Amino acid sequence: MRIVHTEASLGWGGQEIRILTEAAGMIARGHQVEIACPREARIFAEAPRFGVPATALPIGRKRPRGVVALRRFLAARRVDAINAHSSTDAWLAALAGRSLSRPLPLVRTRHISAPVPRDALTRWLYTRATAEIVTTGEAIRTQLIRDIGVAPSRVSSIPTGIDPGRFGPADRDDARRSLGLPAGVPLLGIVATLRSWKGHRILVEAMTLLAHREAQLVIVGDGPQRDALRGQISALGLDARIRLAGNQNDVVPWLAALDVFALPSYANEGVPQALLQAMLMALPCVTTDAGAIGEAAIADHTAVVVAKENAVALAAGIDRLLGDTALARRIAHAGRERALSRFSLAAMLDRMEAVFQRAVDAHARE
Repeated sequence: MRIVHTEASLGWGGQEIRILTEAAGMIARGHQVEIACPREARIFAEAPRFGVPATALPIGRKRPRGVVALRRFLAARRVDAINAHSSTDAWLAALAGRSLSRPLPLVRTRHISAPVPRDALTRWLYTRATAEIVTTGEAIRTQLIRDIGVAPSRVSSIPTGIDPGRFGPADRDDARRSLGLPAGVPLLGIVATLRSWKGHRILVEAMTLLAHREAQLVIVGDGPQRDALRGQISALGLDARIRLAGNQNDVVPWLAALDVFALPSYANEGVPQALLQAMLMALPCVTTDAGAIGEAAIADHTAVVVAKENAVALAAGIDRLLGDTALARRIAHAGRERALSRFSLAAMLDRMEAVFQRAVDAHARE
């Protein structure tokens, strides 16, 4: 198949990484896949690293010139389907694709669990303009069916798949030596874009409440909350215990160095890639039940699950894992088994191929 992904977002996080990972996987399976995005978008700069062709178009805002540019782009190519990922490019793609002499089927991937507007235009976009809808978790699928009235048969929950050949148990001491991290202290970590709802500020506050006062924290990622976090860390006197590592192209050694992975998100989540990566690497995880996290994190089985936006509960959960080696090992093992069985890259690609094929076949019949 010939597939074009559109992405209006300028940021960099799990959504953009999923798009590129999926596109690269589909290319490896023989499909023709490319991405249309704003030139200033981070995904445009990162696409060559994944081996995915990318074209810069002015689709960062809902403007007529974006529709015109995208229409010209699509008209100049033989395309079977469009896959839109953010609100802005979904609208532009719907209008551009339907205005062609041979209209194109639109697949809309919904990555986050934020509320969807219930107005008539949004209902049209999801129920009439879109051939297939993909969500990154069952909770998001249920939300769209309930709130927008989308037919259940047209919405597929396909969590992001992780490559177990890349993410697996590794030597902790070797990882710490290679990164210059301390060898003799409990080390916590989070890998996530620095957005408010990922809960970094709650994790920083929890550091002041731990019974394991010697524990240190590594924060991998960058984003709009960087300066606020720096200020919070300094105000709490935690500069010596918390390291802001910034974005890392390869997060494997950073995960390998940890004793506990923490993801205290409180909104907008599908099934987070970083949580699955940590589980595949046999790390004991502490997280919340935000969004679709519960599909991977089963309380006291595959993760310690704590209340959202609650630093006291988060600190207690971390202390449980640091203080109970048997519990930590059991949760780490169960988490890895669940990630292997339910969230593989191959399974995601299989299911996405089926979605695109259904969209193309239905469109051909129409």
